[in-house]
Amino acid sequence: MFRRAKRKVPGLNTSSTADISFMLLILFLVTTSMEVDEGLERQLPPMEKEKTETQSIVDERLVLKFRILADNELMLNDKPIALQNVRQTVGNFVASKGKKHIIQIQADRKAAYNTYFSLQNEIVAAYNNLRNKRAEQLYGKQYLLCTAEEKMQIAEEIPQRISEVYEVRRPDGGEGGAR
Repeated sequence: MFRRAKRKVPGLNTSSTADISFMLLILFLVTTSMEVDEGLERQLPPMEKEKTETQSIVDERLVLKFRILADNELMLNDKPIALQNVRQTVGNFVASKGKKHIIQIQADRKAAYNTYFSLQNEIVAAYNNLRNKRAEQLYGKQYLLCTAEEKMQIAEEIPQRISEVYEVRRPDGGEGGAR
């Protein structure tokens, strides 16, 4: 009569725990944003065994000079220019000068990377616009839809000629000339 009945401790039903954790995993994979690598697509020339530097004389009228100052101000041939005007300016310059044009970029060491990449994006967008127009004229389709041979022909007609100028640091810590 006075005997106590043994009580059972209630247990948790864990049969659906794996299902719930799997569903949460899928939810987090779907809802998280993936970081996309940002960068500039450039094909660099092969490395030379012997370094040979030759100076070439270039007609100044064929060079469009961009400079990014330390305060991220953008200069075109030593005059201020807004980033939104770069695409049109580069497009007009390349169209008028043809294959012999050169676009020169010089960035101050203290300038932000974002300004540099924004300038590069606008320049490449100008080239893409010109190549798209040429592809429409020749083949009736956009440049990206052209075959490899067609793209090569258009790229030869409208080559990307971008030169970058940078300051060389001397071993003593001082600034050298432009390179």
